[in-house]
Amino acid sequence: QVQLVESGGGLVQPGGSLRLSCAASRRTFSTEAMGWFRQAPGKEREFVARITWSGGRTYYTDSVKGRFTISRDNAKNTVYLQMNSLKPEDTAVYYCAASYSRGTNPDEYSYWGQGTQVTVSS
Repeated sequence: QVQLVESGGGLVQPGGSLRLSCAASRRTFSTEAMGWFRQAPGKEREFVARITWSGGRTYYTDSVKGRFTISRDNAKNTVYLQMNSLKPEDTAVYYCAASYSRGTNPDEYSYWGQGTQVTVSS
């Protein structure tokens, strides 16, 4: 069983930055990719970004392109989400997840962290 633990959330002013981390309990050898999702109150969980373990191929949803960067450290079994130029609409609980594919649908992700709150407000 893979366990994922997110950290790094918090309160930040608009235009500010945060870096989220997601540590896996063991190397997810058989999984293909790691993704970040977010869920705001009253809304469905949405895809934010994903990265493949092999090759580090990345993919982002349009609303975060140029502002967010996903990266991974294979040696540490950790994935990061650097978030810059944050906007109030980025406020949500952010989840990391592991998938056996490279998709963007939450149903394609088998393992999930508990989530970390990100609040962007002045």
